[in-house]
Amino acid sequence: MTVLVIAPHPDDEILGCGGVIAKRAEAGDDVWVCIVSEGKRPMYSRKFIEQEFKEMQIAHSNVGVGHFIRIALPTARLDTIPQYRLNEILADVVDVVRPDEVFIPHRGDMHRDHQIVADAAMVALRPNGSNNVKRILAYEVLSETDWNIPNTQNAFIPNVYEDITKQINFKLMAMEGYKSQLREYPAARSIEGIKALAQHRGVTVGKKYAEAFMLIREVAE
Repeated sequence: MTVLVIAPHPDDEILGCGGVIAKRAEAGDDVWVCIVSEGKRPMYSRKFIEQEFKEMQIAHSNVGVGHFIRIALPTARLDTIPQYRLNEILADVVDVVRPDEVFIPHRGDMHRDHQIVADAAMVALRPNGSNNVKRILAYEVLSETDWNIPNTQNAFIPNVYEDITKQINFKLMAMEGYKSQLREYPAARSIEGIKALAQHRGVTVGKKYAEAFMLIREVAE
């Protein structure tokens, strides 16, 4: 199986589905990660930009990412890119990867970049006969999914739970690689916070640790 994870920023892929990435890689699946944006000058220093890329490489090595696509659009400025252009970029990614399973950000996340990427991904993944995608799932991101205005449109309502009890340490090690993104507990993006969410999602379905997703579309054969 070929798996594609589309992430607006470096670290979203680990926060949202780092355990699943490790699990799919262990199973021998072909795992691709596409990072849409990254820090750019003058908003970010050259030192930060270099550090961010090194951290990403460490994180990906800890969960077994097989292939990495770096689009390199400017973080926090995706709204300056024409939506049709981002649609085309992600459609090209889908054409290259030919995934069976795709993970995308939740449309109700607080960060505008997440919303834009979710919209573009859904355009790129239209069931028009040009791709063979079997399953599309939205993942949650601590301090994004849970911080938006609470209403039914933004609500993250998981209906798929993946047991990551055997992979939780790989997920945590990967996030430790993103040192610049981690905060001290009780911040949401702390190792303790990440582990606590995985525990909560796990006990919801009788497992020690899990990641939760919203199933957007599944084609059964």
